[in-house]
Amino acid sequence: MFDSVRKHQRLMQFLLLVLIFPAFAFFGIQGYEKFFADDDTVASVGSSRISRQEYELAHRRQIEQLRQMLGERFDSSMLDNDAARARILDGLIAQRVLLAEAIDKRIAVSDEQLRRAIGAIPGLVGSDGKFDIDRYRQLLRSQGKSEQMFESEMRSDLALQALPEAISQTAFVPASLVDRMIALGEQTREVRELLFRTADYASKVNPGDEQLLAWYERNARAFEVPENARVEYLVLSGDAVARQIEVPEADARAYYEQNKARYGTPEERRASHILVKVEAGASEEQKNAARTRAEELLAKLKAGADFATLAKAESQDPGSAASGGDLGLFTRDTMVKPFADAAFALKEGETSGVVESEFGFHIIRLTQVKPAAQRDFESVRASIEGEIRAQKAAARFADAAETFSNLVYEQADSLTPAAQRFGLQVQSADEVTRSGNPKLPREHPLNNPRLLAALFSADSIATRRNTEAVDVGGNTLVSARVVEHRPARREPFETVKAQVRERVVNEEAHKLAVQAGEARLKALRAGEAPAGLSASRTVTRAPSEAMPAAAIDAVFGAPAEPLPAFVGADLGERGYAIYQLTRVNLPDAAQVAQRRDTYRQQLQQVYAQQALGDYLESVKARSKVVSHPERLARAEGR
Repeated sequence: MFDSVRKHQRLMQFLLLVLIFPAFAFFGIQGYEKFFADDDTVASVGSSRISRQEYELAHRRQIEQLRQMLGERFDSSMLDNDAARARILDGLIAQRVLLAEAIDKRIAVSDEQLRRAIGAIPGLVGSDGKFDIDRYRQLLRSQGKSEQMFESEMRSDLALQALPEAISQTAFVPASLVDRMIALGEQTREVRELLFRTADYASKVNPGDEQLLAWYERNARAFEVPENARVEYLVLSGDAVARQIEVPEADARAYYEQNKARYGTPEERRASHILVKVEAGASEEQKNAARTRAEELLAKLKAGADFATLAKAESQDPGSAASGGDLGLFTRDTMVKPFADAAFALKEGETSGVVESEFGFHIIRLTQVKPAAQRDFESVRASIEGEIRAQKAAARFADAAETFSNLVYEQADSLTPAAQRFGLQVQSADEVTRSGNPKLPREHPLNNPRLLAALFSADSIATRRNTEAVDVGGNTLVSARVVEHRPARREPFETVKAQVRERVVNEEAHKLAVQAGEARLKALRAGEAPAGLSASRTVTRAPSEAMPAAAIDAVFGAPAEPLPAFVGADLGERGYAIYQLTRVNLPDAAQVAQRRDTYRQQLQQVYAQQALGDYLESVKARSKVVSHPERLARAEGR
């Protein structure tokens, strides 16, 4: 029942934050003053205006937040539509309304609350757990703010957030409601099924040409081929620039010598140990007792005791005792210094004396020495040359980008000159539309909105000239040109007649299946003896291939009594189904107890979100809100 809340809980919380407080990373109370003087407003709350600049900053901030949240799945078109722009504006209005309400209610933030909030900012607490005042001041300098300004803005932000937090915390869910929701959500039902499949009625449908043509005309849009083009394109990337860079052997050898340590492996050793542990803060008496015990064990080894057997029996290192004290291979810097000094002073097969470290007293036996190794120049030459090319390419890319941009503009009839200049290959693609080509990966240049806008501009289509060099991100420039343009058109009836016939037959067969199913359902409810139903099976509220959502809705929408009961469900293209409900199974007391906390939390979230939404609407209703959504597109330069 709460699958949607459960699946999208983090997204819902994210939306509450970005829609209600989208600009507070940029503005505090003082920051708003500079916007009020801007006559080009997109909304106002009383005498407080929301400026075009404020909207643009909020829009950019949401783009960056979604980019970080979604990564490669991010698509800028998610916020490039009227609905998204309206949501951002609504969020700014809600923010401004809450700000006025916070001032009116005289909500104050104590010094202790402010200290806790500042202390929670990532990076301001050192490794010793203490607040780092130098880091704090450095943060303020990077934002160009004084301590007084920053802390004043923090107080304002905290005061603003206090209202919705307080409203959310008022949500109360009665225990009886929780148990009732569990009873509904966790119950199962036993059903028998009778299917009326669409495919079984297809042979009874024989449409004529007039019927097919009429259907074709009614559904003309289904046979429209969108405007598309065959295009050529050229990609200049950092890798392409790097490939043109020659790396002299002398440079590569010098790099190798300067970074020789990177191409070697240090000496490794393998040892076993017996540990007599000393706890931190132990007294001298306890330390002496541990040392004495270690010396006793060392004496046993000298007398001929087997090291592995003694380690299993006496070592207090839980990580290695079971394996006879074996620690595996390690380098010097992976062990604490006293242990490493002792282990690396031994010869293979030797046993140390008693070695003291911060963990206690060790007896170490060296079992293997793996000498240090150095990879020669030739074995790493290709890698070194690649690194040098990448470093030089980063420095040269700006110049290459300028040359590339000039070439595709000055010799706009062809991409070949630019391709030859940079050793690139002109690539081609077909069926590219104004929204890209779904057959290509999302990150492909021909799915980039900026490049597509340039490619399908009126001038580009008319002249077949190169587009400007478009930056598609990741140190990559792309220019493209239309080779063949095809306007939007509709497939002729004769070409798609077979498809039309298939769709008409399916539609009519589905209607017959539904008619037959509804007639049978009526008869069963009137007392006809059930026949042809499947064996009984138990179903839950979770849709599946066998029980799609329409079937679940019908089965769980039926009254729990009297039983048996009959319900029907239109399964779309699959046909129609009749379900005989034979039993309702309620969760037992153990199930209710196990699920009670989960359901209570989910219900509280729903109640809190509803309460916050109602509160915002009531406050907005009391405020004089004027919105200008028609100005939003212009605010983004569209």
